Amino acid sequence: MNDPRLQSPAAAHNRRPILDVLRTVLPRDARVLEIASGSGEHAVSFAGVMPGWSWQPSDPNPRARRSIEAWREHAGLANLHPPLAVDVTSLCPAGPHDAIVAINLLHISPWEVTEALLRCAGRRLTTGGVLFLYGPFTREGRHTAPSNAAFDADLRHRDPRFGLRDLGTVTEEAARCGIVLERVVEMPANNLSVVFRRP
Repeated sequence: MNDPRLQSPAAAHNRRPILDVLRTVLPRDARVLEIASGSGEHAVSFAGVMPGWSWQPSDPNPRARRSIEAWREHAGLANLHPPLAVDVTSLCPAGPHDAIVAINLLHISPWEVTEALLRCAGRRLTTGGVLFLYGPFTREGRHTAPSNAAFDADLRHRDPRFGLRDLGTVTEEAARCGIVLERVVEMPANNLSVVFRRP
């Protein structure tokens, strides 16, 4: 029988650094909504290490949801919930959410997805809640590394709606949605962890 659990080399490499940042900004009993959970490896890893976190994965892709559910069943974690079918441009789960997490989403989706995610965070996060974004960004309109520039060009060649987002532009849009930039952490492979908070 084929194993529906998908595996991502990137998830294997970045989950520990991401977890280290999340542990500094989230309480031990946080209610977390993850948008675009992909394979589900981050969800099962984080929920396994932090049993006080109530982790709600989601993804619009049925194959991804099958993978998430397979990882969840394999791990047997009570704090990892069945995946939701969420396209953030049309659905923002009501929560309440102490945190909304999106890992490697913004650059592989149209700008409208970023706008919808920020609106969702502004409406659904609890007071003091965190929006955590991870991935490559430009800063002041410039790439932070040649590899990021090449990656951006490849993404835009595949789909003109995709590409690295500028951190300043995202921060301005977040402010319009009522959430403010709190912290930017440089991560391996020229990625950033970006922490916004709802005052």
